[in-house]
Amino acid sequence: MKKIASLSSLMLLSVMSYGQIDTFQKAKVFTESDTSAKFHTVSGERHGPSFFKKHKFPEVEYVPGEKLTFDKYHTVNVMYHWYEKWAELYPEIVDLYIIGESFEGRPIYQMTLTNKKTGKDTEKPAAYFEGGRHSGEITASESVLWLTQHLLENYGKDKEITHLIDTKAIYLRPQNNPDGSNLYLYTEQRNRSTVKPHDNDRDGLIDEDPEEDLDGDGVIYQMRKKAVTEEEKKKANYIVDPDHPSGKLMKRVFPGKGDYLLYTEGIDNDGDGDYNEDGVGGLDLHRNYPENWRPDIGGDLTGRGYTQYGAGEYPLSEPETRSTVLWMLSHANISVVNSMDTRVPMHLRPPSTSKSEERMYPEDLAIYKEMDELGLSYTAYPWAGDVYETYSTRYKVNRMTGDPLKPSPLFGHGPDFGYFYFGSIWYGDELWNNGAMKDYNNDGIYDDYDALVWDEEENGGKGFKSWTPFDHPELGEVEIGGFHPKFFGQNGPPWQLENWAKKQALFNLAMAKRLPEIKIEKPVIKKIKDGEYEIFLTWENVGGLPVALEQAKLVKIVQEDRVSLEFAKALTEGYENAKVQITSPDLYDKTIYAGYTGKGEKKTVSFKVKVNSAEEVKGKIKLSSTRGGLFVQEFTLK
Repeated sequence: MKKIASLSSLMLLSVMSYGQIDTFQKAKVFTESDTSAKFHTVSGERHGPSFFKKHKFPEVEYVPGEKLTFDKYHTVNVMYHWYEKWAELYPEIVDLYIIGESFEGRPIYQMTLTNKKTGKDTEKPAAYFEGGRHSGEITASESVLWLTQHLLENYGKDKEITHLIDTKAIYLRPQNNPDGSNLYLYTEQRNRSTVKPHDNDRDGLIDEDPEEDLDGDGVIYQMRKKAVTEEEKKKANYIVDPDHPSGKLMKRVFPGKGDYLLYTEGIDNDGDGDYNEDGVGGLDLHRNYPENWRPDIGGDLTGRGYTQYGAGEYPLSEPETRSTVLWMLSHANISVVNSMDTRVPMHLRPPSTSKSEERMYPEDLAIYKEMDELGLSYTAYPWAGDVYETYSTRYKVNRMTGDPLKPSPLFGHGPDFGYFYFGSIWYGDELWNNGAMKDYNNDGIYDDYDALVWDEEENGGKGFKSWTPFDHPELGEVEIGGFHPKFFGQNGPPWQLENWAKKQALFNLAMAKRLPEIKIEKPVIKKIKDGEYEIFLTWENVGGLPVALEQAKLVKIVQEDRVSLEFAKALTEGYENAKVQITSPDLYDKTIYAGYTGKGEKKTVSFKVKVNSAEEVKGKIKLSSTRGGLFVQEFTLK
């Protein structure tokens, strides 16, 4: 971890480094910052292309303006510009760090937000919020950016926010995957992962068949091909949706029952009959966590065990995920986390591989359910709950087969690491609803039908490209069209951006406001007799969370709250001849282990001290709570 100490001398991402650069060295210039470059390049050896024509989207702000607004999406560089600027404007409450490097060597920025005058961040209860893990799911990054600005601009103005920053620490990471986000925002590619080469289809070739923008409009849409040959008719699994009069929507059916074949825009680069099945990257950072990790497809040699697509070579094999986990493990003061993605509007929490009641402590589950309801009160998402059951069965039946949907495991998932391994409240929320804002046809499902109606009624039809004839070099006559994949399907149109970023950020803020909060009273000194005293310390947890979930106690991520006395070393030397002796507790350690302070719980402990001196003695009493904070009070024995 490297603290950014002199921000005024820093330019944007292109000139960042991790140590002092010798005068004869040139800083690495990444292609997004090289205005002369016509192509965006990606690192790593692959069988497919490593360079893609640059494209600038009108929905994206590529150069920072004088004021940060949320009517456009922002590149990594623009976000980093604002984080650097804020670090300069608010030095009393902001520290900015390069927390790690991406696969391609880009810095990963992270901000610590706390009032430095009231103590170090590690001595306070803390929350952590992260976006950008999935490269194309950029609304999540915008929510972290919005929250950062909201906290900074309201510190000293809003009573609750001021109190939060004075007494807690907030860790903010807007872009955990800058490589992937840059490829997504500067080219037509629709990548979801990092850019690290990955053999998605397990054919021995790596990244050999990416998507292509065939019609040159800068967007990769879908292609529909009318089935003509007998072979095509056997495979045809789409029809024009009869429920929508426009003829725009395609409906999936069983192979051989359809009239069309549907592809993403591109060609069959490797000649295997499949289109765009192995594009740039493919690793999934949200399948790379150590809790309940399973090997990637093909990694289970029995052929009968579970595997997890995109899992990586081993848990924490990817530097982006590793930097998150190492930060967590070195900051045990964190009680609340949300590492966000997009596209299914849902408050997603553990468990990811079992039912909640099967593996979670009832006390912890009750807290999570309270957070679920809290989230829904801010966002009005359709769903909140665990990944394994609630997410998998949010629709009751498979729409094609009619079979009931069953719970389904997801391995190496962040929320499971967060709860089972780290013992925290950990969400992996998803923002945006691909335009399906309400159930227009009352079928109980938010789907493309609803998205198209909303697009036509509320978005001026800008989210859908009408099917347009195109002469495909391999398929012959096709039509290119469908929903805009980047700024309708995966993320909303810009005029919807702030709405979604804000309401999610306000939920995260509400969770942060419920962090444990220890109120400590002044020590009470009771003179027992000449030279003997009893010292009382009372404290109360007035926050919305206990200092430790039951799971945190189980995995020993959180120590018991401890109270101790401190005197000048010269006063306690000499054992029975010392000027100051702590006579109770009757332990060599002289530390009181006070358990874990629950929500609303008040505790009192006491020490007995013998003073073998006529002089007054000054001392300190210290309460140390892993997730409740560190508190020191001075006292005098007369």
